[in-house]
Amino acid sequence: GLALLLAVLLWAPWQELHGAPLTELSGDQDFQLFLQRNLEFTRKIRGDVAALQRVVCDTLQLCKEDELLLVRQDLDIAQAPLEQCHRRTFQAETCFSQIRAGLRIYHGSLAAIQALLPGHAGLVETLQLDMANLSSNIQQQMEDLGLATVTYPTENQDPVPTFSSHFHHQVGGFFILANFQRFLETAYRALRHLTSL
Repeated sequence: GLALLLAVLLWAPWQELHGAPLTELSGDQDFQLFLQRNLEFTRKIRGDVAALQRVVCDTLQLCKEDELLLVRQDLDIAQAPLEQCHRRTFQAETCFSQIRAGLRIYHGSLAAIQALLPGHAGLVETLQLDMANLSSNIQQQMEDLGLATVTYPTENQDPVPTFSSHFHHQVGGFFILANFQRFLETAYRALRHLTSL
């Protein structure tokens, strides 16, 4: 799937940057502050996702992706593309938009995790709150830079993934977290790349 492709793609050096005049922004203190703060935020979210992955491994004995790939084919799990964040023609505007769209997809998917791990509902809710905050930070920064943004309705309209059996729900939960972790790693690298321009 796309997530595996994203995980395997090398972080190629970009030849040219289009979109917003980022070279002018690189010295902008507010922009650098935004990047540092949200790199930290993304790191925290990654840590929370990793904690949930450990719970899935410890309690459900679902730890190795390669053992679950056959079951994965039967699952309808949304994948959030982030190819705009690691192409040679990297564009901050489209990358930021893809990060926000992805956060929205995973925000909905996490409801399936909450149902799967009711004892960890607090951690899932914290994670969803952090994701919403990260998304609004990015939206605010895009507006400050004069970039086009999409305003999502506050009520969550993304359907929660449904599964045909409890086992599929468990495996689906495993892949939602695995895909989300890869998504966050790519988003993190994109933000870090912007700090080095």
